[in-house]
Amino acid sequence: MKTIFSKVKLKGRQVVLLSVLVLFAAVAEMMLPSLLAGMINSGVTNSSQGTIFILAVVMAGITALACIVNFLSVRIASRISTDFSAALREQVFEKVQCFSAAELDKFGTASLVTRSTSDITNIQNFLTMLLRIGILAPMMAVAGLIFSAATGGQVSSVLTVAIPVLLVGCGIVILFASRYSIKLRQKLDRINQLFLESLEGVRVIRAFNKQKAESRRFGEANMDYAATAMTSGRITSLLLPVINVIFGVTTAVVLGLGAHYVETGAMEVGSLVANSQYISMVLMSVMMLALVIMMFPTAYACAGRIAEVLETETSIQDGAFSFQERPLRSTVEFRHVTFAYPGAPEPILKDISFETHPGEITAIIGGTGRGKSSILKLIPRLYDPLFGEVLIDGVNAKEYAVDDLRALIGYVPQKNVLFSGDIASNLNFGKSDGTQQDWQAAAEIACAGEFIIKKENGYHGMIAQGGTNLSGGQRQRMAIARAVMKKPEIYVFDDSFSALDMKTDQTLRKNLKAAMGNATIIMVAQRVSTILDADRILVVDDGSIVGQGTHKELLRTCPLYREIAEIQLGKEAI
Repeated sequence: MKTIFSKVKLKGRQVVLLSVLVLFAAVAEMMLPSLLAGMINSGVTNSSQGTIFILAVVMAGITALACIVNFLSVRIASRISTDFSAALREQVFEKVQCFSAAELDKFGTASLVTRSTSDITNIQNFLTMLLRIGILAPMMAVAGLIFSAATGGQVSSVLTVAIPVLLVGCGIVILFASRYSIKLRQKLDRINQLFLESLEGVRVIRAFNKQKAESRRFGEANMDYAATAMTSGRITSLLLPVINVIFGVTTAVVLGLGAHYVETGAMEVGSLVANSQYISMVLMSVMMLALVIMMFPTAYACAGRIAEVLETETSIQDGAFSFQERPLRSTVEFRHVTFAYPGAPEPILKDISFETHPGEITAIIGGTGRGKSSILKLIPRLYDPLFGEVLIDGVNAKEYAVDDLRALIGYVPQKNVLFSGDIASNLNFGKSDGTQQDWQAAAEIACAGEFIIKKENGYHGMIAQGGTNLSGGQRQRMAIARAVMKKPEIYVFDDSFSALDMKTDQTLRKNLKAAMGNATIIMVAQRVSTILDADRILVVDDGSIVGQGTHKELLRTCPLYREIAEIQLGKEAI
């Protein structure tokens, strides 16, 4: 709780105004039993219709005014909690945007979604209750005790036993219920994870006819969550019976003692009625406070999960070097780089060293899972190496501010991600102020113009979430066009031509080479035909570079490359 309230401040003026309104409402409600006592003692007992009428009008006016004040206080409390949750959600979103891939892997997509939606909503609900009832209940309890002592005398002494018993009973129930709060959030994360997996992999699930298996897996997680929720619910359900029993016994004792004092003449009937109402208000305020406290364990668990996100420092920190002062342009150099993914038992890359130059194409080829894509992820600092250095334009990548570094790079990931909107908005990810001419030029280079112009609205044709209304090859060309729009100094293509036919692949590479100027291109490829004209080819096997050179050089010097080429091109072609 301390962390999130230090990150997002409540508006002091609104809280003060709310407290004043709640205080006014509490005082107004406390005046009603006293006025009722006066009506009974002075009006009913003496058969004074005028007194009864005047007091009735006053009570009606106070009640109406209290209703207006309560309405305003609820509105202000809702406004405060809504603004707080909105600001907190924005803070979480901005923090997640700063995370490196390592932190994203640590939390997981499903957990981050739960934390930024359900967890923040729980905190918002708790804050609303706290501002409304959490402020009102103590005021009513204190005022009720004062008025009760003033009107009831010894009868009010019942509260010295009733309130501690009520607090202890509620405390025990809440203590047991709180143990399940964190468990419930973790099990909800698991449900969200399975649900997201099933949505993202729905085509695969249907293709392998695994709907029943996935439903069974989801059902097991759902039942596990339901069982924990039911156990927590059973414990929580004891709270109201405990409160009702204590409430009923206290009321009975108060009326019994009051009747005795009325019979002996020590108390008037009106005072007894007023005192019983004050005691009921005190117990009711304690009960309302208990309900707020009952929400606290869940809100506390949610706050802890959100604080964990906000307090996590990204492993990718900005450097202080000004990228305008870099000594070189369009160069990338790896110096004895070793890298392992967080939690991995051994490095995925071992002692990687190579250098690229302006205007050159460097290709990386090798078997599946050998570390090719991992090399590319180190260039824009999605991860940092364990040992060694990645130099961009002659400067260690860690010395740059992350935004400056990534401004130099046009990155096309292995999984092509498009965003909901139109084609133009996706292309403008590379250049925010892109024009129609920029879109056309980039699409022409990426061979995407041919399918874009066929769409009804052209460059303003809609793209579904994830680009699901485009084919794999179209998504790939869109992702390449987005990188070309940026006109970077360094192009990084992570197996970005795999979904293209041979003709489109060849045309696109020619277009890129003609348009790249002094930029450098580093690409991961699976097809030898894609990298035949590369200036430098790196052959990666088991995380190490086992061959380096041009196509013709590697055919002579690298058995692994020759084997790959013979399989793909045939011995006769070689």
